[in-house]
Amino acid sequence: MSVQSPVEPESDLAPAPRQPRRVGFSQTLSRWDVKVSPYLYISPFFILFFITGLFPILYTGYVSVHKWQLLQGQGDFVGFDNYVDVFKQKDFWLSLRNTLSIFVISAVPQVIAAILIAAFLDQNLRAKTFWRMGVLLPYVVAPVAVGLIFGRLFADQSGLINAWLGAFGIDPVRWHVDPLASHIAIATMVNFRWTGYNALIFLAAMQAVPRELYEAAIIDGAGRVRSFFSVTIPQIRATVLFVVITSTIGGLQIFDEPRVFDSAGAGGASRQWLTTTLYLYNTGWSGQYNLGRAAAIAWLLFVLILVIGLVNFALTQRIASGSSSGPGKKVKRQSKRYDSNRTSA
Repeated sequence: MSVQSPVEPESDLAPAPRQPRRVGFSQTLSRWDVKVSPYLYISPFFILFFITGLFPILYTGYVSVHKWQLLQGQGDFVGFDNYVDVFKQKDFWLSLRNTLSIFVISAVPQVIAAILIAAFLDQNLRAKTFWRMGVLLPYVVAPVAVGLIFGRLFADQSGLINAWLGAFGIDPVRWHVDPLASHIAIATMVNFRWTGYNALIFLAAMQAVPRELYEAAIIDGAGRVRSFFSVTIPQIRATVLFVVITSTIGGLQIFDEPRVFDSAGAGGASRQWLTTTLYLYNTGWSGQYNLGRAAAIAWLLFVLILVIGLVNFALTQRIASGSSSGPGKKVKRQSKRYDSNRTSA
């Protein structure tokens, strides 16, 4: 016979609810400080970028679809008429051709020379700071001063370059008449100013290459030239990509050098060295005062730089990915084997 214990009746009283904890003002402020502070710290950059970068681009697009004169101000909405007018201008296509020509003549030798100068500065030299400052000196010189000096050097009649050529029996070059000669002269000015700057960028990348890779290359029987192409170049390919893109952006916006190459500043008598930015300036502020058309030129140049920059990025990435399985991989494996042997010893 089982005995059942009496069941106590359930209490009708529910447990008292917890009182919500009051959060003080200081704690609330502290929480908001943790959440908001990071955004406040980085907000100056975005504010300045919007004021000096994004807003001018958008406002230029707004101006480009209006009939806008410098003196009369804003006019009627014209849609894409300014763009159509730009495409109809012969000087636009001529300036585009000149810009691409000067860009190719200047950018390719500039990158190659910068890499070679950086490789020279990466050696064990005396007075390293002196050489590095000397390489950077042309960059800090005012572009107008560089243009004026080189404009005299490349003068057709009394220029020093033609005097040197005459000493070797070479006929004087008409630097301000022949299109290709003028492009070479302007490209020389660009390279004089920017090669040293890019060389220091390459130098910083070369000094970040692990020394063990060079030691492994020496053990593998590689000389200086082979180490340079098998170790240095593959290791700095990201920096090469950066310099190529920045050189592309700068080369397509060249303005100071062609502007001061002669006293007129119009790009030559036959527009031999008229660049797109110089054509933009002449359209908006020198003679025509057509800001609507100048804004359309600016947007077309922006799109051109974007497209060429993306093409450069894609090509460089493909070249870099192709070289990642080349000699650099072998040197890295040799370096690991060398480190393991040295550790065991």
